[in-house]
Amino acid sequence: MPQQVAASWDALAKKDLQRQRSGEGEKNSDPLVIVSSYNDFADLAHGPRGRQAEHTLRSYRLDVRDGSLTLLSVAKADTNPAFTRMHPYRNVMYSCTERLSENGRVVSYALDNDTGAMTKLGDKDAQGSSTCYLTIDKAARFMLIVNYWSSHVVSMPINQTTFALEDATCVYHPTGMASVSLAHMEKRVNHSQNDELARKERQKDPHTHAVVLDPFHGVIAYVPDLGSDTIHALHFDRNSGKLTWLEDICVGIKGESHGPRYIEFHPSLPVCYVINEIGSEIAVFGVDRAEINRIASLQDGAEAAATQSQSRSSLYPLQRISTIPTAFPKDLNTCGRIAVHPSGRYVVVSNRGHNSLAVFRVKPQQGGKLGLVGFFHTRGETPRHYQYDPTGQYLIVANQDSNSLVVFEFNVSDGKLRFTNNLYDCPSPNFVACYAYEEPEIELEEDCPL
Repeated sequence: MPQQVAASWDALAKKDLQRQRSGEGEKNSDPLVIVSSYNDFADLAHGPRGRQAEHTLRSYRLDVRDGSLTLLSVAKADTNPAFTRMHPYRNVMYSCTERLSENGRVVSYALDNDTGAMTKLGDKDAQGSSTCYLTIDKAARFMLIVNYWSSHVVSMPINQTTFALEDATCVYHPTGMASVSLAHMEKRVNHSQNDELARKERQKDPHTHAVVLDPFHGVIAYVPDLGSDTIHALHFDRNSGKLTWLEDICVGIKGESHGPRYIEFHPSLPVCYVINEIGSEIAVFGVDRAEINRIASLQDGAEAAATQSQSRSSLYPLQRISTIPTAFPKDLNTCGRIAVHPSGRYVVVSNRGHNSLAVFRVKPQQGGKLGLVGFFHTRGETPRHYQYDPTGQYLIVANQDSNSLVVFEFNVSDGKLRFTNNLYDCPSPNFVACYAYEEPEIELEEDCPL
């Protein structure tokens, strides 16, 4: 397999070099958009209502002049690809499969910027079920993986030659159990629902939903756990990939159901935003940079865990703010994605049920607290995910249950969204990735063997 992977990567590199030498012209600077779709509803914890996809991966070209999308390629990829992460400096993408009946896989692809073609390089066992989130560390040496159903958080090395994944070096579970939730497989509720029974069932067990490294040193991995209403803070060893528990951070009032799903750090302010899927609210936390610096200065995870003070957390609560109108019932909505706008001036949340994007203005003078700008209908049902283009000018929404991709223009002066009249049929879209090609800084010699 490693030789095959290297050959696939070398073939693309050779093609790029030949194109440059032949003077065929510059690379297309318009970004690629990669969309994944569900194709096996029966093997999911939740219940999509759209069409099952025949082709599970699609690539588009985004025209930055008008926000239109041109379909470039489709692929019959693995079952239920659900999250895509781009390598920070190579045309390689990684996609994970979301399945209940067996462990997920993390699949690596070589991505052709011109044609949008996706060439499979390899895949690895994700070491858990319902794989749902991927993070690459600062040095691009490790992939961190989250499995929603079994709650395993996994660390895998990235091969520095082929850029495919290697076998896992660490498998972490919040309770230390080998597996959880298996007893609930046959009688499980629909995890898209948010009534009292669904909330109770979903929070019987841990359900880790994401993993995000601190933006300063990349030594603390923050893992929202929907089942326990906490953020697990784990020490990440940048050399070995080992994960060690440091603390659990409560996301709201004990006794209420919050369901933390994602966490997002502001690019310049000492603040982060947690989206509570069940509670339809954002929990805003201040970031204790000094505490993160202290942890980063320690020798390893064991020392960090031994010196962790429960009286001083790396995150502290600042604000809770609703993502839906006051009179709209929370049991009819669950939150999807949260992301800070590239300008740093706004935070956007997708509401599944209310079928809207909630836009909030960041208030620097109040430490990064939020104020509501407004709610904008997504012109479709169940906006599971959305993505900004690299400039923040456009926002592409995946409406899972109405089988549509919708492009909005984002007005950075006031935070309002405008429909661009670009709407596309796409079966059960669940994730949108946007990638802008950049020429590598390293110049190849004329006698390069490629």
